[in-house]
Amino acid sequence: MARQIDVVGAVLTRDTTVLAAQRGPSMALAGHWEFPGGKIEPGESPQEALVRELREELLCDIVVGEHVETTSHEYDFGVVTLTTFFATLESGEPRATEHSELRWIPVQDLQGVEWAPADVPAVKHVIRALQ
Repeated sequence: MARQIDVVGAVLTRDTTVLAAQRGPSMALAGHWEFPGGKIEPGESPQEALVRELREELLCDIVVGEHVETTSHEYDFGVVTLTTFFATLESGEPRATEHSELRWIPVQDLQGVEWAPADVPAVKHVIRALQ
């Protein structure tokens, strides 16, 4: 049976742009873009995990908003279930500590980057919601 990995992602918006994070060369799916976030630890709610992950990885604090999408995608390393939420910055400016690059992408250009497959349904939802 494939390993189950539960992760969360933040859809951070600024005006008409959305924050995307590019996976680094040492990460699985290197070069793909994703909504920043990470694994849900035992005993954490998805929202708690998202706050913790963005504090650790992007050095910023967020407020988690409404649920965007929950999808599962099977990769060669396991089945990833990704739950995404809209979020707003509370303090700090996001900085890439584990990703190759962070980019505020205009909503109309979101489909112009190569997203990790698990993120694609959420990307489509965000485009519909923000246009």
